Amino acid sequence: MKKSLGVKTYIFPQPVLIIATYDEHGQPNAMNAAWGGMADDNEIMVCLGSHKTTANLAINKACTIAIGDIKNVTACDYVGITSANNTPDKFTKTGWTTTKSAFVNAPIINELPLTLECSLIKIVDGLKYFFRIENVSADESILTDGKVDLNKFQPICFEPAEHSYRALGAKVGQAFSEGRKLNYDK
Repeated sequence: MKKSLGVKTYIFPQPVLIIATYDEHGQPNAMNAAWGGMADDNEIMVCLGSHKTTANLAINKACTIAIGDIKNVTACDYVGITSANNTPDKFTKTGWTTTKSAFVNAPIINELPLTLECSLIKIVDGLKYFFRIENVSADESILTDGKVDLNKFQPICFEPAEHSYRALGAKVGQAFSEGRKLNYDK
């Protein structure tokens, strides 16, 4: 029997998205946003409140969205719990460095191995930010045959029930293939 839990944000897993922007002076800023995902084959949607990042998006209409990983869990959490309105240079504490994207006016965080370089498409209800993916950059250390290899890249996800970060687990099946085992019309 299932037990009612009420209204919860229980979609598992929730990726840890690190949104990086430039401010009005060209200083990089980053924030952690757990509520986001693919909206189309070349679009991503992220739910953002009112932040220094959203002010920066109003100026530049661009950002990078990196996926948090095991190596950077402390820094990823730090940029989520620390406001750039109070701590303008969060990068000093994280130890992160940046490179300007060649595709959009936004910083790429060098230490995070997978980055979506995005331009702002629209904002819905003042919270839902839709971005077009202009390019994806990946560190060669996480690639096998030119594709992201989850045996090398160790992304983290936010677990809302316990407010924790989790690593993704082992491969358990092959998409678009496992269901064929139930096809009795062979």
